[in-house]
Order: sequence, then structure tokens, then C-alpha cells
Amino acid sequence: MGIPNKYFFLSSTPNEKRPIFTKALSVMEETQKPKKHRSKVIRVLLYLAHRFDLEEGKEDELETIEYISKNVEFKGANLWILIFAILVASVGLNVNSTAVIIGAMLISPLMGPIMGIGLAAGINDFDLLKRSFRNLAVAVSIAILTSTLYFLVTPISDAQSELLARTEPTVWDVLIALFGGLAGIVAGSRKEKSNAIPGVAIATALMPPLCTAGYGIATGNLLYFFGAFYLFFINSVFISLSTYLIVRFMGYPKKHFLDPKREKRVQTYITLFTLMTIIPSIYLAYGIVKQSLWNQQARKFIQTEMKFPKTQILNADYAYSSEERKIEVSLIGEALSDEEIEILRTKIFDFGLTETELVINQSGSSTDMRVLRNDILKDLYERNEMLIQTKDEKIALLEKELAQDAQIRILSTEMAEEAKINHPGLRKFSIGRSIFSDLDAKKSDTLIAAYASFKNRPSSAEIQKLKQWLKIRTKADTVALILD
Repeated sequence: MGIPNKYFFLSSTPNEKRPIFTKALSVMEETQKPKKHRSKVIRVLLYLAHRFDLEEGKEDELETIEYISKNVEFKGANLWILIFAILVASVGLNVNSTAVIIGAMLISPLMGPIMGIGLAAGINDFDLLKRSFRNLAVAVSIAILTSTLYFLVTPISDAQSELLARTEPTVWDVLIALFGGLAGIVAGSRKEKSNAIPGVAIATALMPPLCTAGYGIATGNLLYFFGAFYLFFINSVFISLSTYLIVRFMGYPKKHFLDPKREKRVQTYITLFTLMTIIPSIYLAYGIVKQSLWNQQARKFIQTEMKFPKTQILNADYAYSSEERKIEVSLIGEALSDEEIEILRTKIFDFGLTETELVINQSGSSTDMRVLRNDILKDLYERNEMLIQTKDEKIALLEKELAQDAQIRILSTEMAEEAKINHPGLRKFSIGRSIFSDLDAKKSDTLIAAYASFKNRPSSAEIQKLKQWLKIRTKADTVALILD
């Protein structure tokens, strides 16, 4: 029986068409391409999963829990280290030294109880939670008390830029605390402990806000106190929250009780505590984000829309609160018309600044010209205050030098007459202030130098007598005598 022609696909001629075989190959290629593509995606995903695997290098979970629990306690050495760190940070804020503040944050043990709160919430350990809260309260109280005592006795009472930067939280502080806390707990769960914990302490800046709160109490400025303590609270909450999230994500073993009722009660307490912490913190963070965005848009509005050829902005104040949102601008130069002001108040909505009042003060309207002039003079004085102070110091130094030279000239005339009486063979005499350089020690010093010329070479006894007289007469410890 012969094979039908439509199924015959073998041919001795290379160029002859082979439809069935070609169709089979095309079907195989189409089925293999998606498989190859899927396998590539799977390999990439497996590679990334291996790279980001937190199980690699992970410390035993019970060891990590014990490690964090140990750092919760504040007594003995930990307490003294905290006090010394607070004093160092207070000095750094007082003298506006960033390096000193960073050093204080490095030695601070405040991270312990904050991470302990997040860990306790993650593993349902109510005892650890209470212990962490108690120790954190002790640490915060002692820190604020120590910084308050320092700022009460320090002679420098001005608020420097480093201190002012800790009086109001921003959205960046929230992000730093969240990501810093994540880095801290991940590093704490490793077998090999890295320098991430001190780094988190520096990044989240827990110490300076407490010192600033102490400064607020010492100076009676409650706005500084509440602003700084609010910043510390935000940082602490988000570090604890990030610790809680990682502990849950990594599946740390939860604490179980023999009594099921007690276990359920503890879990309820933990859940309530977690919700009471997370919900207000999210609300606060949302408020901070809104305020930061509002400030950004308000400044953008001023920079973009308030440019006039014959009018300049003297200053701009931004007020944001739940009660009011206001931009107050003081202008100097040619006054804006009512139509121009109305256009500006309309454009403010284009920047998303709803419910925002725009107040424009300009010369000739509600702002007295004398106030504007005083503001300009004040600004000029503040800008040149350092230059003026430096010039005053130079003038005072020059006046002191001139007074000393004048005094030496008068003294030289008086002593020349006395020296002639004591030493009849003296022909020439003078004294003056001279700079002597020690070439070996590479030091210079200003000393009184005396020059004496005798008719005949004086004896050693006479030279010694002249030296003693010069010291007593000039009241100087050292007098250089040059003989001719």
C-alpha cells in the first residue's frame, strides 16, 4: 500500500518544500521560547532571592533576643555612660560643634530600650515590654535632668544652629528613624555584629533632642522643650516600629504561656499597645509630611510668583498649624496695586496652598517705613556683626600695643638718668620692647631689651648689678641686656 503524497515529507532535493516538517519545527520553537523566557525570569528571581536572603549569617533567634534584652537595662555603668554622653552632647550643642555631638551619640546607650520595645511587641513578651518602657522612662528623665542642670550653670546661653535644628521634626526625621531602625534590627540579628548600631544612633540623633528639651526647661522656653521632645518621641516610635516589623517578618518565636487565658490577655495588651503606638505615629507622620509639603510649596510660590522689577521682598514668614495657614510677606520699593495683590491671592491655589492666607505688607500701606528701615539695618548688622567684632578686637590689640610702647618710651627716659647715677662710666642707655625668636624651638616672644655702652669695659659685678636693677625697675621676669 502506497503512502499518500500529502504525507510524504522526505526528499532528496534540498530546495524542495517540506510543509509538515516545517510546521512541526515552528510549533516546537514557539513552545520552547516561552519556556526559555520563563526560566530566565526564574533564574533572576532566584539570584535576587539569594542576594537578599536575611537567613544567611543570621544569629540564633534566642541569642538575638537575649542580646537586645541585655541592652534594655539602665543601671550601673550604662547609667553613668548615659549621663556622660548627655553632658558631652550638651557641650557640643552649647558650642555648636557637630563633631562633639556625633561623639556623644556614638557612646549613647539609648538604642537598647527603644529596640527592646519593638522586639517585645513582636514576640508577645509583655514582661520585656514593661521592662523596656520602665528603663526608657528612667533614661529619658535622667537625660533631661542632666542637660537641664548643665544649661542652668553654663555661661553660654544663646541657642546655636545645632540646637535650633532639633526643635521641630520634619518628614526627613521620620524617614531616617524608620530606615535607621530597620538597619539596626537587621544588624542586631547577625552573628557578626557590625558598626550599624552606632551608625543608627548617629543617624536618628536620639541624644540632641533630649539635650535641647533640657535647654528649653533651663531657659523657660516651652516651645523648644515640646518641639525637641516631640522629635525624640517620633524617632523612638519609628525605631520601635521598624524593629517590630523585622521581628515579625523574620518569624521570631513568640512567647507562649502555660495558661491560655493569660496568653490571650497578654496578646490583647500587646495588640492594643501596638495599635496605640502605630496609629498616632502614622497620624503624626502624616501631619509632618503635610507641613513639609506645604512649606515647600509656599517657598516655591514666593520664589516663582513674587518677582517684580521695582519691588523686593524684605522677608517672608510661614505659619502652619491646624488653626491657620498663613504666608506673610514684607515688600519694599514700588507698592503693588490691589489688582496685583488679588491676582497673587488667586495664584496661590495653583500651588495647592488651599486655606492659606496671603498677607502682604508694603511701604505706604499697613507697614510703617521706619519698621522696614529698622529691619534692613538689623539684617545688615547681623551680617556684618562678625566682621565688626573682628575689627574691634584688632583695634583693641593695636591700642594695647601702642600704650605699652608709649609707656616703655617714658620709662626709658627716666631709667637712663637713674642708670647714669648708679653707673658713672655709662655713656649710652636705652630700653625697648623687642621680638626674640628661638630658632631651634621655632617660637617667638616679646621681651624688654636694654642697651648699655660704657667708656671702659665694666666688671662682672657691675654687669650683674645692672641686670638686677633692670629687673626690679621694669618689674619684668626677663630682661635682655646688650652691652657695647
